[in-house]
Amino acid sequence: MEFANKEYLFLLFLIIPYIIWYLLYRKKNEPTIRLANTFPFSQAPRSWRVLLIPVLPILRVLAFTFLVIALARPQTHDSKTKENIEGIDIMMAMDVSTSMLAEDIKDRAHHARNRLEAAKVVAAEFVADRPNDNIGLTIFAGEAFTQCPMTTDHASLLSLLQNVRTDIAARGLIEDGTAIGMGIANAVSRLKDSQAKSRVVILLTDGTNNRGDISPMTAAEIANSLGVRIYTIGVGTNGTAPYPLTVGNDVQYIQVPVEIDTKTLSDIASTTNGKFYRATNAEELRDIYHEIDKLEKSKLEVQKFSRFYEDYQRYAFIALIILLIEVLMRVTVFRRIP
Repeated sequence: MEFANKEYLFLLFLIIPYIIWYLLYRKKNEPTIRLANTFPFSQAPRSWRVLLIPVLPILRVLAFTFLVIALARPQTHDSKTKENIEGIDIMMAMDVSTSMLAEDIKDRAHHARNRLEAAKVVAAEFVADRPNDNIGLTIFAGEAFTQCPMTTDHASLLSLLQNVRTDIAARGLIEDGTAIGMGIANAVSRLKDSQAKSRVVILLTDGTNNRGDISPMTAAEIANSLGVRIYTIGVGTNGTAPYPLTVGNDVQYIQVPVEIDTKTLSDIASTTNGKFYRATNAEELRDIYHEIDKLEKSKLEVQKFSRFYEDYQRYAFIALIILLIEVLMRVTVFRRIP
């Protein structure tokens, strides 16, 4: 517990002179009756009212104490701490071009889903398994932009990941195509100022670079000069894949060729001391992320902040209740005449 107005606590020192006054001078101010001899009263029993008279000043002191505490504004909170944890800095670069709508990625139950939705599910599992890492998300098609900067707030990251629409390029919200070099460059720009020992880009795509002002190999060389490793994943089956087309209110499927530039993806990975993977189904994609999950870890310093909660109401309420009890007892049980 902390106090926002600590200076009010000095008022508690006023209790000391009150106690001294009560012990030394209070009886002198009380009305008295002169008697010739008090011996007959020496053996008289004391009533419970007499025995409880000291309760009144005690109640006054308690009420005053709680009132001062309330004025000092007590606050409860979780402490601010710094922790050294193990983690790495990761940017996931995910292809969202229209070709990612091809439904050729099968799960364990052999249910086919489109490539982007399958990648989102596995990527979410990967993020959940690495709570200590700074992870961000870049999405790209014919152009690239940061969907989420690196963060340890993985709840926000997962929310933004789930908001990535599979038809973002098809609806014209982003230029269609596959700008692998731009995707790498955007992700690397988020990692260049990182102080982590390990800085990694996980690039997932299903095509060949055909857009962008930066070639994939140029972007890979820039990443290598900055000490960023790139793990590349080519997702999609071999040969052809079913692609959905909307005709009126119906969805029809056509077979489209799978064109993954495995050589370029492999060269990107080797240039940056990373590794190239091929995923033709959800289980292979999951295994790839599990392998990347075994990357070396480095120490990160994380600051944890807590919220403050005002707690003075409780003490003010206690002071009021005690004061009411003291007043009630003084005008009833301990009422004096005159």
